[in-house]
Amino acid sequence: MCTRFVVKDLYRLKLILAILLWGCLAIIAFTSAKAQAQAPRVVRDTEIENTIRAYGTPLFEAAGLSLGSVRIRIILSNDLNAFVAGGQQIFINTGLLSRADDPSQVIGVLAHEIGHIAGGHLSRIQEGLRNASNQSIIATVLGAAAAIAAGQPEGLSGAIIGGQALGQRALFKYTQGMEQAADQAGVNFLDSTEQSSKGLLNFLKILQKNALLYTASRDPYASTHPLTQDRILFLENHVAKSPYSNRKIPQQYVAMHARARGKIHGYVNDPVTTLDTYKATDKSVEARYARAYAYMKLNDKKNALAIVNKLISESPRDPFFHELKGDILKDAADFNGAIHSYTKAIEIIPWAALIRVNLARMQLALNNPKLDEEIIRNVKNALRYENKIPALWRQLATVYGRKGQTGKASLALAEEAMLKGDLNRAKQNVKRALGILPKGSPEHIRVQDIENQIANASIKKDQ
Repeated sequence: MCTRFVVKDLYRLKLILAILLWGCLAIIAFTSAKAQAQAPRVVRDTEIENTIRAYGTPLFEAAGLSLGSVRIRIILSNDLNAFVAGGQQIFINTGLLSRADDPSQVIGVLAHEIGHIAGGHLSRIQEGLRNASNQSIIATVLGAAAAIAAGQPEGLSGAIIGGQALGQRALFKYTQGMEQAADQAGVNFLDSTEQSSKGLLNFLKILQKNALLYTASRDPYASTHPLTQDRILFLENHVAKSPYSNRKIPQQYVAMHARARGKIHGYVNDPVTTLDTYKATDKSVEARYARAYAYMKLNDKKNALAIVNKLISESPRDPFFHELKGDILKDAADFNGAIHSYTKAIEIIPWAALIRVNLARMQLALNNPKLDEEIIRNVKNALRYENKIPALWRQLATVYGRKGQTGKASLALAEEAMLKGDLNRAKQNVKRALGILPKGSPEHIRVQDIENQIANASIKKDQ
């Protein structure tokens, strides 16, 4: 009797564990496939990133954060969203930037996200994940055991889903407190920089309208943010009391926001829609930006250049107009013309690494060895500001290879491979570089550093 009971329970336990393992593997496989299919696309643009950085600079300082340590990234998505991830990185969707009525809304969102960074919420979320996982596992095991005991195997999927839901609710409840803390920190940062919180309030009202349209029946726990109405009440109370609520946005910010909107609309939308939205009679920079991008997408070089040449004649020292002209000429395969325009832009803003990437690309396209030293200078200058762009290391490797400097070319290829997470290719290039580069040289020391990084990465992978 006793033996039969133990054997039966052991059998059940093994069955439960097997089901859980299968369920976890299925969930992981589904999540991985879904993540790959829906991987966010990062859009790099010097002007838009510079605009957001200008908005955020006073807030970063108020939060005691180093401006150089915070990265701004733009996500190509029409959703109204922004988030913090990967340490001190702020991601903002193009949908938020293009649909925000004015810069105060973007600034308010930035203040909230900076509140997450200042509060150390990314590290603290691990505790919430552990708690949620524990509750999910316990609920799943109990639910599976009950289904088996009742002779109802069809209840197993419900047990797994129910366990996950319980874990999600525990996690979401944990993160709601963080969202409220980020709101509080955000309005404090806005007050300390003498800026209005109305922008954040108005943005939350836009979110609330969207929620009513699309998520009226959604479980209120199934959101990583607290209920929007609660947040609106908090903001309304703060705006009513803050001495800075009627403070106007600087006109410069308004102009910068309009330009960013024009760029995004022109880049993201169908060109026919863009030209219908931004009529030829609209002479604002926002409209002309949008139309220039629309014509560029239609391969209409003539109309695109007519717009940008007029902009340059009005503001000859605007680097981003010269960059846009370079982009138009690049797409039209006018490499010499693009080089001239990108060079003009770089003369005005030498730190613009992304423009240097395109400049070096056009110089390489000419396949002229006389330009090799200039390309190396351009790429090395860009790497001073942006050393995480694989294309820059590829360009450097191409030039070094053309010059017969195989060791340096292999080092550059190893850097590129590391950024792409290709450890095998990085290892091959490290081995080649170590056999060529002079021992004790800066390049040789750097290769050894990469070799150590590969070894450490391999150890973590095996654990």
